[in-house]
Parts: sequence; structure tokens; C-alpha cells
Amino acid sequence: METIRSMFAKPDPAAQARKCNSMIRTNIRKIDRDIAQVKQVEFKTKNLIIQADRRAQRDPTRAQQAQKEVRDFARELVRVRRASARLVTSKAQLNSVQMQVNEAFAVRKIEGSIRASVGIMKEVNTLIRLPELAGTMRDLSVELMKAGIIEEMVEDTLPEDGDMLMEDEEADGEIEKVLGEVLKDRKEPKMPAAPVPEPQKPVEEEEEEEDAEAMMDQMRNRLEALRS
Repeated sequence: METIRSMFAKPDPAAQARKCNSMIRTNIRKIDRDIAQVKQVEFKTKNLIIQADRRAQRDPTRAQQAQKEVRDFARELVRVRRASARLVTSKAQLNSVQMQVNEAFAVRKIEGSIRASVGIMKEVNTLIRLPELAGTMRDLSVELMKAGIIEEMVEDTLPEDGDMLMEDEEADGEIEKVLGEVLKDRKEPKMPAAPVPEPQKPVEEEEEEEDAEAMMDQMRNRLEALRS
């Protein structure tokens, strides 16, 4: 009998508000962690650009390959910064959603009714398309529909990745800008490499190149993990 009553009982607005806020806070904490990880990747990528540029100047026989690495790392830095900007924007949108949801529940408490918000629906539609947030934002949209704050299920189709759609001219322009910024002083941030005895220099350079390539693979994997 109690189970039947609970099936037809009206949802508790206070409980709904707490649940929605909890979901939003969980997403915000996740974005904060992702932003911190992307910042680490950005710092490491800058170091890789500087190291490759130093190799190009130090050994003219490898200058062409090293300069190619410089541009590859710069292109990756452009992608990293775009990912960082997207995460910062998403956090701002989530904060906006949280504020609007709290306002909606406050109005409901005063007036005894709630009206669907087009503004919240638009922002949730945008956020649910981000791979970083798709799962939990889909759950949040269900709770917001139950509460009457949005009227229809948001679309869960993901847009094409903007990083993959970079126009060549635009990408080249950003790469040149990045190189001008990172290499203007040609000083490696913190912890400079220790001097290496001359006889061991070729071996150390090979290891440095292998480490740089491994670092790039690791950073790409980390960015892909953030999107999945």
C-alpha cells in the first residue's frame, strides 16, 4: 500500500532542487579537474616547442626535422588551448544553469508553480553535446523535466569536433602566433636540462627526441580521454 502511495505522491521540490544542484556541482568539479589537467599539458607542450627549437639551432643536420617538430608541437598547443577555452566556457554555462535552476525552484516555493525555462533548455542542450559532460548532463536533463523546468528531452547528438575542422589558413595563423609567443625569449620554463658531456651528446639527443615523441603521444591520449 505504501509503495502504491509513493508511486502517485507528488515529488518533493526541495529534494528535486538538492538533486539537481548535486548533479551540477559534480559536473563543475569534473570540469575543474579537466581544466587543471589541460593546463599541465599546455605547460609541457610549451617546453617541447622550446626543446625542439634548441635542437634545430644546435644541430644544423637535424634542423629540418626539428623545425617540423616545432610546428607539430605548436599545432598541438593550439588544440590544447581550444580545449581549455571550451572547458572554461562550459563551466560558466553550468554556473548559469545552476543559478537559473535555483531561481526556478525559489519561484515555485513562493508561487506554488513552476514554468519551463527556455534559457536553461538552450544551455543544457549545448552542454549535453560536449563529450566531457554528455552522460551526467543527460541525467540532469531528466531531473529538470521531472521538475517541469524544461519541457522536452535535449538532443544528445554530438557536433563535429571544432579542432578537426580548423581551416588551414586559420590554423597556420594560430601556429605562427603561438611560436612567436613561446619562442620570443627562447627560455625553457624552470628546471633547465643539466649540462651533458660532449661524447654522450648524440645519444642524449636521440633519447631527447624519443622522449619528446612519447610525451606528445601521452598528451594526445590525455586530451582524447578528456573528450570521452
